[in-house]
Amino acid sequence: MAIYVFGSIAYDRIMNFDGKFADHILPDKIHMLNVCFFIERLEEKLGGTAGNIAHSLALLGEKPTVLSTVGKDFNRYKKVMEEQNLPLDGIRVVDDLFTASAHITTDQSDNQITGFHPGAMIHPCNYEFPTLSKENDIAIISPGNKDDMMNLPKYFRDNGIRYIFDPGQQITIFSGEEMLECIEGAHMLVSNDYELELIKNATGLSKEQLLEKCDFIITTLAENGSRIDNGKPIEVGIAKPTTVADPTGCGDAFRAGLLKGIIDGKSVEEAAKLGAVCASFCVEQYGTREHTFTQEEFEARFAEAFTA
Repeated sequence: MAIYVFGSIAYDRIMNFDGKFADHILPDKIHMLNVCFFIERLEEKLGGTAGNIAHSLALLGEKPTVLSTVGKDFNRYKKVMEEQNLPLDGIRVVDDLFTASAHITTDQSDNQITGFHPGAMIHPCNYEFPTLSKENDIAIISPGNKDDMMNLPKYFRDNGIRYIFDPGQQITIFSGEEMLECIEGAHMLVSNDYELELIKNATGLSKEQLLEKCDFIITTLAENGSRIDNGKPIEVGIAKPTTVADPTGCGDAFRAGLLKGIIDGKSVEEAAKLGAVCASFCVEQYGTREHTFTQEEFEARFAEAFTA
């Protein structure tokens, strides 16, 4: 049984703007945008889609194989992954480039503006898979190197491996045809509601037509939980956090809980509930990999949120 998590490993600069972007962006001047946001707080954290998902999976007792490309400054990140006993054999190191970096600014309404530099991630990870199990293995393809994001869906389809396609921030680098190639045959297409609209616009397909290409569409809806589409929609609520510090990374935490549920043989609805609980712990901390929980804490929050 194996979980393969493809995506970015990055150093995040997380910043908070003590205001609302909408108050400083003039709609009639959007064609000549020139605006500066005064940042109240800045911290550098470990991040990246694959790194974030792997962190939460480790908290849930799994040891996923991370597939990514990193640079010469990876050692600080590597040490943390080693402490979590996460495998490193899926990570390619490019010695003459830096690891990817993200600059994320969040306003008071939890809107975000992100600048991302790929660094070493311009190179594919070129991972050589061991023997795969059609019955037990699962993969997620989250934002990362485009070549990998294009090639891995075909590889998993050809080998009968269930995979989740989660294009996220990379949606805009795909043509509609390329996007459909990745979605075709996926077990799940996962995105937030804004990203789903981008996917529909890029492909020219409705949600119902996209469901003809994949088994499930799961849409995260921020404070409104998530929605599962496969026939009749299923709405899944949230698990209430004790406090809200920063929403950055909670989508990746949701995906980790979702993967855990699927690999444990739970229904998609139950898996999404695990994702909601995992996300609730992430949002309590400033940073995408700062949260932690025990099995007992996780079960207690799940029961509080979803057990009548």
